[in-house]
Amino acid sequence: MATAAAPLDELSPCARFVERVPIGYARRHGVMGFDHPDEAQGVLLAMADTSCVEVADNVGRVLDRPPWVIPAARDAIERAINAAYEEQTGQTDALLDELDRDRVLTEIASLPTHADLLDATSPGGGGKNDSGEAVIRLVNLLLFEAVKLRASDVHVQPYEDRVVVRMRIDGVLFDMFTLPAGAGSGAVKEGVASRIKIMGEMNIAEKRLPQDGRATVTVGERVIDLRISSVPTSHGERMVIRLLDKSAKLYTLEEIGMDDQTLARFRQLIKVEHGLVLVTGPTGSGKSTTLYAGLQEIDATAHNIITLEDPIEYQLPGISQIQVNEKKGMTFASGLRSVLRQDPDIIMVGEVRDKETAVMSIQSALTGHLVYSTLHTNDAASAITRLLDLGIEPYLASSSVIAVLAQRLVRRVCEDCAEPAPMLADEAKLESLGVEASALDMSRARRGRGCDACRGTGFRGRVGLFELLTVDADIRRHVQARDTAAQLKETAIRRGMTTLREDGLRKIAAGVTTVEEVVRVTMRATV
Repeated sequence: MATAAAPLDELSPCARFVERVPIGYARRHGVMGFDHPDEAQGVLLAMADTSCVEVADNVGRVLDRPPWVIPAARDAIERAINAAYEEQTGQTDALLDELDRDRVLTEIASLPTHADLLDATSPGGGGKNDSGEAVIRLVNLLLFEAVKLRASDVHVQPYEDRVVVRMRIDGVLFDMFTLPAGAGSGAVKEGVASRIKIMGEMNIAEKRLPQDGRATVTVGERVIDLRISSVPTSHGERMVIRLLDKSAKLYTLEEIGMDDQTLARFRQLIKVEHGLVLVTGPTGSGKSTTLYAGLQEIDATAHNIITLEDPIEYQLPGISQIQVNEKKGMTFASGLRSVLRQDPDIIMVGEVRDKETAVMSIQSALTGHLVYSTLHTNDAASAITRLLDLGIEPYLASSSVIAVLAQRLVRRVCEDCAEPAPMLADEAKLESLGVEASALDMSRARRGRGCDACRGTGFRGRVGLFELLTVDADIRRHVQARDTAAQLKETAIRRGMTTLREDGLRKIAAGVTTVEEVVRVTMRATV
């Protein structure tokens, strides 16, 4: 039966269709089911080719509902399919009860390593309910849940009688799943580890040495790069998978959380003719995101911009991005030598890890190039003294470095369950940040009660805290005298630098985050 077309975004996906029709079939034939306004009348079938009567009849029989065909563009149907099948949640817990743990290793070794995680019936997605495919389906669904929950890392941690799966969401680790204990649990542990290693093209026979691997999976239209690491432990191999969403949104400088004064100054610094701009902070503090945001503000048609990265996290239009591969001899330092022969205007070096890279970055900055890079230090002042510790002469550091931006990420209060929280102004909490309760207006402070959107945590998403140190004549004198980081920081504060904690306090007062979050991420920055 046929009926008039309607915008697909105004229709509700049919749960029976999603449950009974494999996503591969829906995509192949360009068909998607939607609820009929009158449920007794049947199901609406959006089809790219309405002449395929056989497809409509087949779907109608599977759903046990009369089909009402409506025409729709294939790309609109594809988007509807991805959105509907991504809504399938809670599958992982159900799967854990189905594992029978027999013949795990022999079966998973023969299956493909790249599969669409939305398709539970595709090769590598599992289909028959045997133990090998159950383990494969389990790994796929754990990754699927991680993508839906915006997790940055998945930890698969083995114990004597169980395997615990943990996910890092908004910078905090949560226990998500526990594989059941009992007879044969050792085979399940080995099977899960082996499946992950097969995906990363790692050696499944080598269990005594650490290994690294890479893989790519898809969830609908999203392409996810996986960085896989394994280490041997007393109870089996511990796996950590880092997820990099290649289709994730690139943030602008306005969106990452800089205050107006810091934003204006940083924008000036990233557009000077030459010099070295460092972004510093611990792993996972958003340094690369900040550099990407800065690069987006530069006209790539008027400047030759080249990056050296490990890994390349996002593709930037108009910019040449180079992947570092130390195993093949392509290090940051050697890559930088080659890049300098490419007539660059702006160079981004993913990380200063050693003296050689530091020397090359500084020489590049002194010879007329603008260089961005990152360091792992607690605050902005420590970045300059770290260069001296690496063996850089003070006169070179003081004349090349033009600014250091230190940053941290704190969790945002969930907008869906935020409520006023004047109790955040109590003296004990604020004293841990080094301020008096009366020093700030905390009338706008908020906290999250916890809801489904934030998984009961009260937080959803993250925002940056920033500390921008610009190198002026006074700072240069400190550097040339090899003064301590504390002395550099004291001078910078006198000259108007906002510290990480001060920026955190402002965001607490604005209701963006909480005292506990600021204390958590800035504790080490003050010691």
